[in-house]
Amino acid sequence: MSPLWGGRFTAANDPRMAQLNASLPFDRRLWNADITGSIAWARAICRAGLLTEEERDALIAGLEAVRAEIAADPTAAFADAADEDIHSFVERRLTERIGPLAGKLHTGRSRNDQVATDVRLWLREQVASLDAALASLIRAACDRAEAELDVLMPGYTHVQPAQPIRWSHWLLSHAWPWQRDRERLADFTRRLNVSPLGAGALAGCPFAVDRAQLAAELGFAAASPNSLDAVSDRDFIAEFLFWAALLGVHLSRWAEDLVLWSSREFGFITLADAYSTGSSLMPQKKNPDAAELLRSKAGRLIGGLTGLLVVLKGLPTSYDKDLQEDKEPLFDAVDTLALALPVAQGMLETLTIHAERMAAALGDELLATDLADWLVRRGVPFRQSHHLVGRVVRRAEELGCRLSAVPLAELQAISPIFTAECAAVWNAEQSAEQRATIGGTARAAVVAQIAALRSML
Repeated sequence: MSPLWGGRFTAANDPRMAQLNASLPFDRRLWNADITGSIAWARAICRAGLLTEEERDALIAGLEAVRAEIAADPTAAFADAADEDIHSFVERRLTERIGPLAGKLHTGRSRNDQVATDVRLWLREQVASLDAALASLIRAACDRAEAELDVLMPGYTHVQPAQPIRWSHWLLSHAWPWQRDRERLADFTRRLNVSPLGAGALAGCPFAVDRAQLAAELGFAAASPNSLDAVSDRDFIAEFLFWAALLGVHLSRWAEDLVLWSSREFGFITLADAYSTGSSLMPQKKNPDAAELLRSKAGRLIGGLTGLLVVLKGLPTSYDKDLQEDKEPLFDAVDTLALALPVAQGMLETLTIHAERMAAALGDELLATDLADWLVRRGVPFRQSHHLVGRVVRRAEELGCRLSAVPLAELQAISPIFTAECAAVWNAEQSAEQRATIGGTARAAVVAQIAALRSML
């Protein structure tokens, strides 16, 4: 089939230009959305008096037959296709089925508004799947947090032991960013759910097509208000890629902790064999490759966002062929997360925690702040109590003993406010339980977090 635009040309494209120009190798995945949009368009131009009802029905039947053909075996359907893009492919197959009537389908429509519609329809389905996968990951985190509420571990800042926290509290510290990702996705969907169909190439449709009715038929909330913007708007793709990149960053940070904690030096967790690999040289190795691959995918997702922003930044108004570069990073981001999210959930559900190793890492230094708080409760200003406990820490280092083992006489030499009662602070469980305010690591506060997350699911 000759190109849809070939009438004014006397020579074919150079084969290398044709290869550079062709998008069917990647935009073929839009086939279902393209057919859905074309069926709605056939109905719209029929209502506008441009088709008879018989012609409309013949077009719709032909399009449904093409849909069934592709759905039955997509690989076979596209095996020998040399069409420029998915729109050309669908029109060619429609023409082969119903003849010249297929040429009426494109009346009043451009590939510019057609592809923008296709991508929105396709992405809308992917968003629903990704949201479900992300919700499932959060649910798994809640289940695990609830089951292991009483496991304590060191909390870290600067990768240095800081204060005792619950393992569940740490786990939920990653579930909350994932929940924000769900909220961002829902907000993004409002801007995604706008129909460009009927905007034409750039100036609008010259026929009496009811764009609002057309948008509603396709499940869109509204029709785009400006035809120039409609055909060139790729904000929704850039926004989705930002969303994907940020989710990738959140998964990467979670995975980084797991990589560290699965090392012999920490020994806090063991990843299941199903999410680990070995070394081709060293038989003893068990590598946290699932976590490392999740970590690396963030770079891939960030790269897709950056690439598209660079394409968009200098484009003149309206449609430009540069916009063909929007789909590959979009498809790659969807594919990456569609695989990464179930892997993350599987890794989370099957890893083994070693509570005894976590407990053994709860050194006295993690309770230094509790000692400062003990002084505060006795009227010492916190800045002064911080300084006094700092001196206690230094004295413990000089004596070569744990903080809890510093003799009372040494403590009272630093401040007479210290009494034998301060020995009660050397209890990690008590330390965690004192942090019972909203968002704290006390048992009740963590239970409240779990309940709040579940209510959002």
